[in-house]
Amino acid sequence: MSFQGSLNELPLSDIVQLVAVSGKTGMFSMTRASEKGYVYLQNGQITHAKLGEVEGEDAVYALALWSQGSFQFSPGVESEARTISRSNTNLLLEAARRSDEWKILSKKIPGTDSVPVLVAREGANGPVTLTPLEWKVATKADGSRSIDEIARALRTSAFDIAKTLYGLVTAELVEIGKARAGDRAAHQAPAPAPLSAIPPPTGQSIANVSTHSGAFQALSKGDEKRSLQILCTKVKQEAEAAAAAPGDATIDRPYRTALLELDRGRGLDVVRELIRTLEEMVEKLRGHAAARGFREKMNPLL
Repeated sequence: MSFQGSLNELPLSDIVQLVAVSGKTGMFSMTRASEKGYVYLQNGQITHAKLGEVEGEDAVYALALWSQGSFQFSPGVESEARTISRSNTNLLLEAARRSDEWKILSKKIPGTDSVPVLVAREGANGPVTLTPLEWKVATKADGSRSIDEIARALRTSAFDIAKTLYGLVTAELVEIGKARAGDRAAHQAPAPAPLSAIPPPTGQSIANVSTHSGAFQALSKGDEKRSLQILCTKVKQEAEAAAAAPGDATIDRPYRTALLELDRGRGLDVVRELIRTLEEMVEKLRGHAAARGFREKMNPLL
């Protein structure tokens, strides 16, 4: 069964984790304004991705930066192309690194919908040396194309174009204009809300995790238990939302029991048992329709 949602609440890294941890095969389709991207998984492993003319790892990295739009997962849909061989963990760690790097780039480049324009440096008499990519980008910076459009024209990622432009802006060869009306509205989005802290089951403190990177920081350390704890927390939050009962004790008790079971060394079956138990709780609190909606959201983990 397919499931869908908003990238405002669940970015690519999190929705991939929800499916990958249960070994699902299928396709994520993501939409942001007029743009569409696709990520394919085979038995939980990302095998192919496409965004416009960009394919493979670069497409994953570009889609991981999306903070607005919608996604839908279609189980069983496979791609004949296989452009990715790196593990999910390595891919998404690199995506997180690029996200951090983007924070630096954004000091001069507000977004990939911004429009760069080539300018003449005042008082500059000497020659200007550009790399081949800098030359290609400079010739496209005519004040009419956005960074996204330049990336599509050059068949590369918007991230790489932004990195190149950062150097050109620093050298005062290019200025970054405002995004065109409509483009800005399509790309801007508020920062995703953080997941609540996982209550410590054994008296030890567990830090807050953000929807962007929490599960993957845990995976990168080889901490499967921590990843499963994060999934249990997400399941609990979805159940509370479906039942319109935040903090309800009948939902909190099985959640805490699940955390204790994970602490004893059990695995993914704990998450599945929690989903089934909370589905019953949601039905008792809110009715069959709410329970069915909760089940559909959790289906990729079952």
